[in-house]
Amino acid sequence: ALSLAGALSLAPSSVVAAERFVLDRSHTAIGFLIEHVGFSSVLGRFTDFDGSFVYDEDTRRLQELVVRVRTASVSTDDEARDAHVRKRDFLDVARHPEMVFRADDVTLDENNGGGVTGTLELLGRTLPMRLRVTLNKAAVYPFGHQRYTYGFSARGSLLRSAFGMDYGVANGLVGDEVMLIIEAEAPRAR
Repeated sequence: ALSLAGALSLAPSSVVAAERFVLDRSHTAIGFLIEHVGFSSVLGRFTDFDGSFVYDEDTRRLQELVVRVRTASVSTDDEARDAHVRKRDFLDVARHPEMVFRADDVTLDENNGGGVTGTLELLGRTLPMRLRVTLNKAAVYPFGHQRYTYGFSARGSLLRSAFGMDYGVANGLVGDEVMLIIEAEAPRAR
């Protein structure tokens, strides 16, 4: 795997400057890990989301990166737990149906170490957030849509309490730190 900055700078000339790429929902996973009572971590995911970005190969600028996640789509493979996570103790999906990550005008070079810094809007608060990004592959898709596609992995973390979500933090029932896991493919927009 290559760093995002290095790999994007090596992308072939088939990518024209400042093109939009859109997350392929069927080949993208947005998940998280959170500690449960110190025994293990629960793995969850969000199944309803969309996102896109503009990348200019010549200037190595990433712009207009926006990922919107519908919070009601949370799934931890346990219906009772998912119902609780959707309530006010956690995601409060009735009042906050989306969380949004945004980054704009980021120059991808060796100085940022393959990271993208932006903001995360969650539960009515907007705070800075950094994602470590690794570009796995950049090429024309070998079948199907056959569009130029970026495949990447991103990781980051946040403290739930910073967004006012402190249920179970004080007594150690539910961890404060949430580890984010993103595996994505983003073909060139049509």
